Amino acid sequence: MSLSPEELDALMERKSKMRRQAYDARNAQEDKDELSKIIVNKFVNLPEYKDPKAKTVMWYLDVRSEVRTRHSIGDALNSEKRIIVPYCTVDEEGQNKLGLWHLESMDELVVGKWKILEPPKERWGEKGKEIEPEELDLIMVPGVGFDRRGGRMGNGQGYYDRLLENARPDAPLIALAFESQMFPEILVGPHDVFMDKVITEKAIYEGKGRH
Repeated sequence: MSLSPEELDALMERKSKMRRQAYDARNAQEDKDELSKIIVNKFVNLPEYKDPKAKTVMWYLDVRSEVRTRHSIGDALNSEKRIIVPYCTVDEEGQNKLGLWHLESMDELVVGKWKILEPPKERWGEKGKEIEPEELDLIMVPGVGFDRRGGRMGNGQGYYDRLLENARPDAPLIALAFESQMFPEILVGPHDVFMDKVITEKAIYEGKGRH
C-alpha cells in the first residue's frame, strides 16, 4: 500500500513525536546495567541463539541509553560463534548503510561517529573482516521504540532498514529493549520490517517477523 505525500508527511510527524517520547522513556530508565544483563541473558539463552546453525551472529554495540551489550560481548567472543558488529558508513551513492565487521577482540575497535565503537576507518572493507548481510544467521537489533507485534522504530537514519531488507529471510531478527520502550502500537511505514522477537526485562514478545 502506497501513501500519498500528505499521508506520508502526517505519518512522519506522528512518528517524530512518538520517537521523542520513546527517547525520553529510555533515557529515564533506571537500573540500566542490571536490566540490560537480564535482557542479554535472555537473548543468549534463546533457542535461536543456541541453534548450532546460528554460527554468524550480529551483536550491536550499545550507545547512549540503549540496552547495554558491552558487558556480555566478551563471553560471546569466547564462544564458538562468529561475532559480527555493525558500524555506520555510506554506500557508493552516499546513502547511509551499516558495514559489518567480524570482531575477534574488543581491542580492534575505536570510538567513532556518535561515540559508537567501530573498527578504524583505514580498515573498513578489509578482506576477511568485512562480511555481507546475507552471511548473518541471527541479528540482534537495537531500537528506540517497539510494540508487541514486533513493530520497530529506529533513529530515523535508515541504517538498520537497509540492513534488514538485505538479511536472509531465515535469519531471525531479535530486538532488545527496556519495557519502558514498549508502545501499544508503533507507527510503521510501508517499508518497515517487523521483528521476530522483542526481548525486555519482563517478557519475550513474539513478533510478526517478515513472513
